[in-house]
Amino acid sequence: MTPIQALQKYFGYSAFRHQQGAIIQHILDKKDVLTLMPTGGGKSLCYQLPAVLLDGLTIVISPLIALMKDQVDALNVNGIPAAFINSSQSTQEQIEISTRLKNNQIKLLYLAPERLFGKESKLMAFLKSLPVALIAIDEAHCISHWGHDFRPEYLALAGLKVEFPNIPVIALTATADKLTKKDILEKLNLKDPEVFISSFNRENITYRVVPKKNSFNQLLAFLDERKEESGIIYCLSRKSTESLAADLKEEGFLAEAYHAGLDNAVKARTQEAFLRDEVRIIVATIAFGMGINKSNVRYVVHMDLPKNIEGYYQETGRAGRDGLPSDAMLLFSPGDAIKLKQFAMVEDNPEQSRIMLKKLDDMVNYCQLHACRRQFLLKYFDEDFPPGCGSCDFCLTEFPRFDATLIAQKALSAVARLKERFGGAYVVDFLRGSKSEKIREEHKQLKTYGIGADISKPEWQRYLRELTAMGYLQVTDDMYPVLKLTQKSEAVLKGLEKVELVASQIIEEHQPATEALPFEAALLAELRNIRRDIAQHENVPPYVILSDAGLQEMATYLPQSLDELRLISGFGDIKLARYGREFLLPVKNYSAKNGLSSKIKHKVPKRERKAKTERAAGNIRSSDTAKESFTLYRSGKPISEIAAQRKLAPTTIEGHLSFYIYKGEMEVTELVIQEKIPTIKDAVENYGAEKLAPLKEILGDNYSYGEIKAVVAWMRKNGDI
Repeated sequence: MTPIQALQKYFGYSAFRHQQGAIIQHILDKKDVLTLMPTGGGKSLCYQLPAVLLDGLTIVISPLIALMKDQVDALNVNGIPAAFINSSQSTQEQIEISTRLKNNQIKLLYLAPERLFGKESKLMAFLKSLPVALIAIDEAHCISHWGHDFRPEYLALAGLKVEFPNIPVIALTATADKLTKKDILEKLNLKDPEVFISSFNRENITYRVVPKKNSFNQLLAFLDERKEESGIIYCLSRKSTESLAADLKEEGFLAEAYHAGLDNAVKARTQEAFLRDEVRIIVATIAFGMGINKSNVRYVVHMDLPKNIEGYYQETGRAGRDGLPSDAMLLFSPGDAIKLKQFAMVEDNPEQSRIMLKKLDDMVNYCQLHACRRQFLLKYFDEDFPPGCGSCDFCLTEFPRFDATLIAQKALSAVARLKERFGGAYVVDFLRGSKSEKIREEHKQLKTYGIGADISKPEWQRYLRELTAMGYLQVTDDMYPVLKLTQKSEAVLKGLEKVELVASQIIEEHQPATEALPFEAALLAELRNIRRDIAQHENVPPYVILSDAGLQEMATYLPQSLDELRLISGFGDIKLARYGREFLLPVKNYSAKNGLSSKIKHKVPKRERKAKTERAAGNIRSSDTAKESFTLYRSGKPISEIAAQRKLAPTTIEGHLSFYIYKGEMEVTELVIQEKIPTIKDAVENYGAEKLAPLKEILGDNYSYGEIKAVVAWMRKNGDI
């Protein structure tokens, strides 16, 4: 049987994703492999499929009991005999598995790392008596001190190449920067390994960062549109998970807390209920989620700042593993970063402390970013990606831009005059002509000292971040990061290239580019019920039977025969034989009842991706919605009436109108009485216009967000900020 035949028979797919085909071939050629592939990208298949084709046993090292059970259930449903040995089993259960192993009745065996090399463990000697054909080490980043989830027991896995010198090893991870990748290769003693790095882009996830203010109400507003969907909410502390879960229950949500301090039986029950859709929301610390294979998690929310990009990326990657549109929202407060700094310090290890603090800084930079978030994330993992992804809050929001060539020249010139030896804070103070003693006397004599005094400190900080994101500046990777020029800087300094920066006034948020398939909703609900009944009978989570994506395809393309059903994602030979007729009958009945026919010929192959040019064409922004609000306002309608007519929030309409103040087509006094303008202007000059919430707090209840937006737009038009 060829790999592609096995893929169709056991897993129900007709083509490999990313680099799965090449990875599998290397394993079949008995070569060691390191695979970096995003969460939800199909890592497990890279060792599960070879396990079917190889003669003998595949040993899978996995850090969590829940992951083992989940994957073993899914493999057995697919007709691949698999088992696990861990502390949750009785002695009798483990004896039965040992007997099946001796009789070559198991293809994959899942184990925790500590069971292999424990002092009392006789497991290694037993495994060496079996025909081991492949060893897979999942979550391989756990071996690295520099990784975000170091586990000391993983260090012993270097002994696997000693015990099984001629057996191929595949190490897999979803998140590893350069340091961690180097660590994995060295510590696992892999022999001439081939390294495969797939794209880290999870294009079905929409990334958002929201300034944190009254976070519980912000969360409720987010959840209000997602009551029937599964999600994970991450908090920093155990206490927070319990109190938030209790508050959500009071609001009527099916929510439970999960953290490392809970009793093992409670954790197991909660996790099982979540996998079976009996609990919709898990409120967790990072103790929850590694290796969770629940494919229909529709959103991940971070109530607190994650400690590093790797952890954040892996946690957000638990959403949308079925490929359907999903959301990642992070509530950010600068105060969170200050709290986390103490956790980043590693006692008696300044080098590791430095790296952890740098990782935290990268996380803060991501949150304060005024550019495409997806591009930033992928660049962090050394992957190039064009700006304008169409599915992060920045790219979904329309911002007016302005010619900022002079501002860019001032910033770049300051960095050059300071001989590229100072960080952003010093450069901003230098540009603003700060009288602080920390500004060196020789620098106060330079022509560029004080040339940016007309721009507020927060605005300069934002401009420097944006210039860095655009490649006109770069930040060094040192303990004390320094701003440096790039190859792109020279053209700007010589006046050969125009630079446009973003005005912070938000105009419009669009819908994500990824839209759900036009499915038959009533049929989808019926198929969900059938899947639930089958899952209860088989005693496995529903998505193990078939993913939400597979159900949605059936409700969209209405297959009318088993041959057509085979073209639906997830239906391999085993599942087709086991469950095909149970799913097919309601589809045929529904179609007959509603006069519908098969649409399977319209089904695009599941793994086909749009060309970049096509994607880019779909991201062209339009300000038609702002124009419509402006036209209605000019016709004499008040803001409240426009908001009701357009089914938008009054603050959104005010934002639209502020844009026309910025363009000079409206007077600021149309939205703000003259007496209020000086007070708002004074607050903006002192505190900056980067975020409206602090200004509102300073000004108090007598000043609305709409009035503040209008004055900010007016000041931008006049060049005051």
